Amino acid sequence: MKEIRKVLPSAHFIYYSDNAHCPYGEKSAEYIRERARIITRLLLERGADAIVVACNTATGAAIATLRAEFPVPFVGMEPAVKPAALGTKSGVVGVLATAGTLKASKYLNTKGLYQHDVRIEEHVGEGFVQLVERLELDGPEAECVVRASLQPLLDAGADTIVLGCTHYPFLRGVIERIAGPGVRVIDPAPAVARQLLKVLREGGIAPEDPDPGLELLASGDPATLYALAATLEEE
Repeated sequence: MKEIRKVLPSAHFIYYSDNAHCPYGEKSAEYIRERARIITRLLLERGADAIVVACNTATGAAIATLRAEFPVPFVGMEPAVKPAALGTKSGVVGVLATAGTLKASKYLNTKGLYQHDVRIEEHVGEGFVQLVERLELDGPEAECVVRASLQPLLDAGADTIVLGCTHYPFLRGVIERIAGPGVRVIDPAPAVARQLLKVLREGGIAPEDPDPGLELLASGDPATLYALAATLEEE
């Protein structure tokens, strides 16, 4: 959302956090698809002209279904394996993602394009989503949890770390501190913002709105959503 608002400052956004049903990484594909359908209908009822599936796991499980069933354009997430593979100097790329993302065909297809040229090491960010939802974005507990999943990638020689979940950038400060200055951390969000802008232009959808702003909705307690949104406003 932060990156999208940079390229579309005059648009009106509706952000839906499905926090009552997260983390998605442990759910079945069919469960995620049904949640995605419910959320899409809600967003369309509120006038959405395009939808960003701001979740790697939901993109892998549901975006093909959403594109087939609904009339608006969808933009999804994908771990940034390509820029990581092109930029690594050690020849080892580390991917932090949910179990659902790492099993999804969308990710596996992308991985297959580059794994012959570089070694791609993967690790589930165990407990990362829960940290963010609890607003524990730094401190000893966050560092302990992050290190447990990040250190195996560093030990494998990764000099580039791909953040394969939209919760993980909230922990970027901890990740970069543990990884050290010689390791590049890649967040795909800027590329997603550029893709959304391209899709809107190609579809003739004007992003200007007489009432620009950000509307926050949640399936569960909205307090965490409001607090996380406030951290983005502070940056």
